[in-house]
Amino acid sequence: MHSVPALFEPLTLRSLTVRNRIWIPPMCQYSAADRDGVATDWHLAHLGTFARGGAGAVIVEATGVSPEGRISPEDLGLWDDAQAQALARIVDFMHSQGAAAGIQLAHAGRKASTYRPFAQESGNVPQDQGGWTTVGPSVVAYPGLAEPQALGPEGISAITQAFADSAERAVQAGFDLIEIHAAHGYLLHEFLSPLSNQRTDSYGGSLENRARFLLEVSQAVRARIGEEIPLLVRVSATDWTEQGLSLGETVQVVGWLKDRGVDLIDVSSGGNAPVRFPIGPGYQVPLATSIREQAGIPVAAVGLITDPTQAEHIVFTGQADVVLIGREALRDPHFALHAAQHLGYKPDYLPGQYERAYR
Repeated sequence: MHSVPALFEPLTLRSLTVRNRIWIPPMCQYSAADRDGVATDWHLAHLGTFARGGAGAVIVEATGVSPEGRISPEDLGLWDDAQAQALARIVDFMHSQGAAAGIQLAHAGRKASTYRPFAQESGNVPQDQGGWTTVGPSVVAYPGLAEPQALGPEGISAITQAFADSAERAVQAGFDLIEIHAAHGYLLHEFLSPLSNQRTDSYGGSLENRARFLLEVSQAVRARIGEEIPLLVRVSATDWTEQGLSLGETVQVVGWLKDRGVDLIDVSSGGNAPVRFPIGPGYQVPLATSIREQAGIPVAAVGLITDPTQAEHIVFTGQADVVLIGREALRDPHFALHAAQHLGYKPDYLPGQYERAYR
């Protein structure tokens, strides 16, 4: 019999111990100040509420490593010190509430320079309205978006350097863990997937070649952040089409990532093609479990995990080491505290100001 629910057991990665297994995944807010990539009071309130609500770790949204790496002009960035300073005060508040602070570093590739989802317009933002020319592994457009320019060796090297530079800024701002975004059809996933990568050089063709960019980025980031900071990678485990990236290929890539100092894999799926696939409660958990078992690395599961009993079952049965609570946390920022109450557990980090609500 478990005296402490599995969800509320701490997890240690390198020098970091996170207080529980309920983490908040990166969720874009498209709300940076004046399109300059700087976090605002919105981000402080948004992210701080999750920390106050008992989450073990809170991971900041996809943050561009360069201006051209943003999904939209309203995305956060981490290519200069002003952006790092704005994030540092948010990190400080998350720490004051006992949560670990993470950040997802990203480059949107051919899916960059788009209007934010709640804008009236859709598609690519014109350059005279603040948009830019996108890049990708090949001159292959994501359906409905502009054709990207194919990156040359110098461009690939520059982006690798940008990831490393942003990771160093993140550590200086106080972040406890770094996540590299290699999922959802963004640049590093575009290189991994044969749907978007038609190169014939050392970055295309075989799986080893298609994974080269991600592996180089991972090595560069690990070298820059040192040996104490946990490094995560978010992957799309499958493109959900026979022509795309397969789960078996992802397992192989994850093995290579593990050898290069990656500590945990954040397992999602899809995003590189408008493909329909079955969605239901916990629909991506089996993908996470396969990677955990076959690659021998801790994993985080995400995708329609909405119920405390469901989340507890996933961790207790060893299907995943962490559950990422996204949309349900938007509806209920105190999901972790409510889950503890539901499971009959009282954590010692219940805010005193709110204790009367949990008696």
